[in-house]
Amino acid sequence: MPRAARQFRAYSDAVRSSPGRYKLLLLALGLAFIVGATTIGQLRLNAWNEPFFDALRNRDLASFGHQLVVFVVVAGVLISLNIAQTWFDQGTKIALRDCLTRDLLAQWFLPRRAVLLEGAGPVGSNPDQRVQEDARRLTELTVALAVGIFQSTLLLLSFVGVLWLLSRGFMFEVGGRSFQIPGFMVWAALIYAASGSWLSWRLGRPLTGLNATRYASEAEFRFGLMQASESRDGIALSGGEEGERKRLEREFEGVIGVTRRLANVTTRLTGVTAGYGWFAAVAPIVVAAPGYFGGQLTFGELMMVVGAFNQVQQALRWYVDNIGNIADWLATLQRVMDLRQALLALDQAAPSQNRIAVLENEPTLVIEDIVIDMADRAIFLEESKVALQPGERVLIIGRPGAGKSTLFRALAGLWPWGTGLLRRPAKTTTIFLPQRSYVPPGSLREVLAYPSEPSAFEEKEFARALRRTNLDHLVSSLDRVARWDKDLTVDEQQHLAFARLLVHRPQWVVSDEALCHLNEDDRKMLFSLFDSELSKTSVLSISSNEAQYGFYSRTLHLCARPRGEPNGSTAWN
Repeated sequence: MPRAARQFRAYSDAVRSSPGRYKLLLLALGLAFIVGATTIGQLRLNAWNEPFFDALRNRDLASFGHQLVVFVVVAGVLISLNIAQTWFDQGTKIALRDCLTRDLLAQWFLPRRAVLLEGAGPVGSNPDQRVQEDARRLTELTVALAVGIFQSTLLLLSFVGVLWLLSRGFMFEVGGRSFQIPGFMVWAALIYAASGSWLSWRLGRPLTGLNATRYASEAEFRFGLMQASESRDGIALSGGEEGERKRLEREFEGVIGVTRRLANVTTRLTGVTAGYGWFAAVAPIVVAAPGYFGGQLTFGELMMVVGAFNQVQQALRWYVDNIGNIADWLATLQRVMDLRQALLALDQAAPSQNRIAVLENEPTLVIEDIVIDMADRAIFLEESKVALQPGERVLIIGRPGAGKSTLFRALAGLWPWGTGLLRRPAKTTTIFLPQRSYVPPGSLREVLAYPSEPSAFEEKEFARALRRTNLDHLVSSLDRVARWDKDLTVDEQQHLAFARLLVHRPQWVVSDEALCHLNEDDRKMLFSLFDSELSKTSVLSISSNEAQYGFYSRTLHLCARPRGEPNGSTAWN
């Protein structure tokens, strides 16, 4: 199956699996009905040409006035249908985007997928751009192109019959001999539109690849700008403005380069579409002129032929006018569906064939013979089996760059590649503390309750947790909505993570450097929490700092060996 067909099938699967599919179906059926009714109205308007222009030619004032009344009625109906079509068109675009975006979000935020996507190659870069901008563009183009091709098909089927009947009596004389071409105007319209479609296809072929490249370049440039904006303090303190400007200019040069190539192709394509558009004003009159001057058509019938010819060739040259949009649609379809397919394939993708076996909802945390596969080495603990007992505090020490964060991810289930068995307590009883905790947007109360709802905890717990972690000044802001990751200092965010521990009271805490490298005051505050409110909480802390301060009951060491080296080889820590 061609790639575009596979991607379109994946697109259809995403929409069909959405809970909003029935609303989308009703809107689409309504839109199809309106388009069909509009086609009937256009047929009636084309038929109006004959009596109206005959009345003009015959200077028949009464008939002329009557046809004006008919026109007002037909035009009024068509205007109403156009308004209804716009409403259904916009509603269908909104419903389709709702279906697709919800499906992408559902696939993206299944457990571990957002993290694993980082290692999925180029498709894993800037997924936000694909979910927001590319999905919006894809759904809008889908509806616009679907309506266009449906409407063009109805017009073609409707007006081909009209054009065939009107041109069936055309007689041609060549060398004193007369002959007839059945449906002459139909064949003329077909040749006119087919030649334009062929030229458009030839000139517009590069647009699909160029659009895909452009969207990828724009996404990289946008990400670079966002990254520079968020890191403005660090850039300014380091005096790195010049380097950042040059880096962004290099990325922007890629955007400009592909945009120039797109502009060149589009310019050549416009020559074809504009040329065929202008010639369409006189082409039907020129083609029908023999029938008119030969007396086979009245002036009114000539106008009907011209109108029907324009409708047929406009329907047939739909591809001419939309080759750019089709290429754009294919490019956005590729970007969005590549992301969806990558997300679906994450559970099967792995740098090795081995996976760590995980048993959930165990009574304790147990690490048995775990060897974690990394790109250049395998990491493991010096003890083949480690069981963390309730209330116990264990420190795992590893040198910088040894793979401590990878071990942390493996314990959290975010790095499945390796061998061995991991027994984990229930997720609801465990909190994983990375080096820098995620601070979601919302009220401070919601931040402390995350990922639960604030209603799951007693009201007084929030203020008490803030006071116990030296964040008294934030108690009055519990219900203020803000970007707390921007408003709070790094130290305040760290204290906020400790306050969250007090609110949740987990049975197990796994930390990646988050409980280490603290100053004296913060360390005393933290230890007091685990000596009182969190005295029954088990702690597994991963760090490069060997200082224990009497807090840990056991110390383990993280070891490593080159990939492919046998298990009995000498390891270093």
